[in-house]
Amino acid sequence: MIVSKKRFVSEEKKDMISAYLYVSPFFIIFSLVGLYPAVYSLYLAFQKWDGLAPMTFVGLDNFRVVLEDPLFWKSLYNTLIIGVMGTAPQLIVGIILAFLLNLAYLKLKQFFRVTIFMPYITSMVAVALIFSVIFSNHEASLANYTLSVFGFDPVNWKTSEWGTKIAISLMVFWRWVGYNTIIYLAGLQSISNEYYEAATIDGASKMQQLLHITLPLLRPFILLTVFFSTVGALQLFAEPTVFLGNNAFTRDEAMTVVMYLYRDAFRLQSFGTASATAIILLIFIVIASAINLLLTSRIGKKRGVRSE
Repeated sequence: MIVSKKRFVSEEKKDMISAYLYVSPFFIIFSLVGLYPAVYSLYLAFQKWDGLAPMTFVGLDNFRVVLEDPLFWKSLYNTLIIGVMGTAPQLIVGIILAFLLNLAYLKLKQFFRVTIFMPYITSMVAVALIFSVIFSNHEASLANYTLSVFGFDPVNWKTSEWGTKIAISLMVFWRWVGYNTIIYLAGLQSISNEYYEAATIDGASKMQQLLHITLPLLRPFILLTVFFSTVGALQLFAEPTVFLGNNAFTRDEAMTVVMYLYRDAFRLQSFGTASATAIILLIFIVIASAINLLLTSRIGKKRGVRSE
């Protein structure tokens, strides 16, 4: 009996070691490309370093320099404005498109789903080229021609304050609306028709079914998209950088926080202030995500449908 017990414990330990070995690649890769850079960035935030000379401990000076820089607050303002203009509409339009794609009588569903999702998998360079042509400063560009049809003056999309923000926001919207639509569509298709049949029998209207059945059951998917959209909006970098090209880091109309961070690190060789900016951005992301999740978690939290 004693021998068999020892063998049992030995086999149990072998299984445990085997399990840890199977999952170890993930933790090793995460430690190298995720955890270590994050910890090192936190360390750099309290150092003065240009990438070559020895590091010098400066305490909270890097944070003071960043928070006292008007360009940082301008970049934060740009990030919030472009984020709201590009993110909020895509979530609303995504839900509407998901409802349309989920209609039983809609034909060519697969075609429309693939078409809507195509911008998400399109190369960022191709997207930037398309929008650079559409929002060219030339009077004959598609955007300016459309404005002229309605009697408006042409806009210098790449140099004006709001023209740049609108163009980049539309780029963000066009690229990500299909991604959110597919997530909402998956959520709608996971809702059983039995709920709607029971509500119809009880005399509930379509609006009541939407408010008391669809939105409450779709809430987890809404929370997911709001969280990812918030994080993505505050980390906006690729769209304005590619759209503005060489002028991206020399003008402040569309300078985002991540672009400000990148400029400090790789153009000014100030890795300390860049790391401090990353820590401040992380704090803003946590706060903004918490607020958005708190607001969106209330969606659909109403009393159920009452039978008449």
